[in-house]
Amino acid sequence: MKRPAPSRSTCIAIDTGGTFTDCVWVENGKIRILKVFSTPDDPSRAIAEAISEIEVREPLILLHGTTVGTNTLLQRKGGRVALVTTAGFEDAIEIGRQARPKLYDFFFDRVPPLVPQQRRFGVNERTSCVGEVLLQPSQTELQALVRKVGRTNPEAIGVSLLFSFANPRNEKKIADALQQLRVPLSISHRIIPEFREYERTSTVVINAYLQPVMQQYLQNLERRAHARSKRVSVFVMQSSGGITALNAAAQEPVRTVLSGPAGGVVGAAAMAQHSGFERIISFDMGGTSTDVALIDREARSSSQSEIAGLPIGVPMLDIHTVGAGGGSIARFDAAGALRVGPESAGADPGPICYGRGTEPTVTDANLILGRLRPDRFLGGSFTPDLPRARKVATEWLKKQAPRLSLEQFAAGVIRVVNATMEKAIRLVSIERGYDPREFALVAFGGAGGLHACELAEALAIPFVIVPALPGALSAFGILVSDVVKDYSKTVLWRALDSLPFKRLDREFAILRKRAEKDFRAEHWHGRLRLRLSVDVRYRGQGYELNIPYTQNLQTGFRREHEQRYGYSYPNREIELVTLRLRASIPQARTGKDTPAQRASSTPKSVPVEQATVVLNGKKTRTAIYARESLVPGKKLLGPAIVTEYSATTVIPAGKRFGLDDAGNLLIESR
Repeated sequence: MKRPAPSRSTCIAIDTGGTFTDCVWVENGKIRILKVFSTPDDPSRAIAEAISEIEVREPLILLHGTTVGTNTLLQRKGGRVALVTTAGFEDAIEIGRQARPKLYDFFFDRVPPLVPQQRRFGVNERTSCVGEVLLQPSQTELQALVRKVGRTNPEAIGVSLLFSFANPRNEKKIADALQQLRVPLSISHRIIPEFREYERTSTVVINAYLQPVMQQYLQNLERRAHARSKRVSVFVMQSSGGITALNAAAQEPVRTVLSGPAGGVVGAAAMAQHSGFERIISFDMGGTSTDVALIDREARSSSQSEIAGLPIGVPMLDIHTVGAGGGSIARFDAAGALRVGPESAGADPGPICYGRGTEPTVTDANLILGRLRPDRFLGGSFTPDLPRARKVATEWLKKQAPRLSLEQFAAGVIRVVNATMEKAIRLVSIERGYDPREFALVAFGGAGGLHACELAEALAIPFVIVPALPGALSAFGILVSDVVKDYSKTVLWRALDSLPFKRLDREFAILRKRAEKDFRAEHWHGRLRLRLSVDVRYRGQGYELNIPYTQNLQTGFRREHEQRYGYSYPNREIELVTLRLRASIPQARTGKDTPAQRASSTPKSVPVEQATVVLNGKKTRTAIYARESLVPGKKLLGPAIVTEYSATTVIPAGKRFGLDDAGNLLIESR
């Protein structure tokens, strides 16, 4: 796939969320935004509708952050998968690590594997841990395997053999034999050449499980885009924080399961840097969920993640997700306690105030309390139905908790959802050895600004940054993302006094050549940036820390171990476990432009109205500002509500706020 020249094209970044599909693009040198309602039955339909409203100059480049992979896993609606593995290890994906997610729950049901036992096939082969082929499958056995697998009518096949990361010869032979079945193959040494066969096999199975769904979805998206423009190139955001070609995403969809949230982290880091902040906590509250991540000068990725109870071993930005969003449904449990989420009204039926929902949500609570202004929602293009929200919620509340007033209930919903999100921020900061008082909270997503100040106050975070166009920051992050590919290899080398730098350099050179070959194959041009790192642990430990590859690797590991766990051993032997290389090519799609909100012709920082709003459980006379009317550099004092096209920001009493030179809304929380 040839990459079109950005200067002669229309480049649109699209983030598909649970409630809205956000589009960001550059038009006449200015960054533009469009939000349309998502179409969960076929997300590509909402994208096509959005593109039809944008003036497109060919060729068209679509950069897409998708939730299709995540939703497919959560709903378990993927393809029919067969798994081929070493004989005797067919049940590894079901046995797992025997960890109990709920230690004292005797009735807890484990997450069932994606491949049932009747579609798991063992092959008589064996490779040693150092890569020596001890037993090769015969041609007769391979043909029998093809017949057995074919009888199960698989839509995709995963192949994961023991120690294939050390020598993939047997795995290649089996893959070659299975080609005649003409279904997508997921081969472990290509996707994740690393040790821990359970996590590796799980990753391969998930990739195969997603392949039929993602390939069909991406084909539909490309077809709909072609109906709008004759020359279209589609690229997909990866969970690691970079884009990749459509064909690569279709072959390895496991790398896209946190596609949209990854764009938000990239966008938050980019906008915070414009305001002089390099240590931030990103807080992305959308319609269905909230995603938080800690960025200490750079966004870190993790190769040990879990989605829907299933481990995934490919690099993903270290994002923690909770089921708390604007569409999260409020309810009372059997003991009468108020709960919010993780169930969400999504885009269909949506919150009560959207016209079809019948159960109260966080969005309805914000609207009832006056925190969300119905006449200034999406620039007036859509007006939430406040009378309906009050009427339906009141009727629901009479049946559930008749002693509560509607305002008391709505305020309780806000407190409960805030507690859920505060716990998530604590997890990525305090529980990992970071002091949130040393960071700024970057709030975005359609609902992020509604709750950010209260969360910052609870955690003593000194500054809140609400970027320009916060409701579409994930799409902006996708727009400014680099092209990224990740490579890895498990080595398991021990070192006490000195490191084997010559061997390390040779292995990294092999990974670099693979990266150069892959980038050339996709016709990407530009200087390749390389980030080398090593997963390191003390000998005898079960898990590793990822450390940048430098001459001071051992010192860096001990320093990181001290921060994460509170101790380190200065003279203990370490193990170099997995080598990692991240290759990227920067892309200039926006120039030096940032998504600054368009100012009015004569900004005066004057409220558009005064309204009574319930803040911290009390009715408060509050100034309502239009963000485009704020004068950069002028400080104002809360209580206030700042409205704009894509989001609303609530600022409690006593907080100072104003636009900085980068166009970000900066709130002093302390």
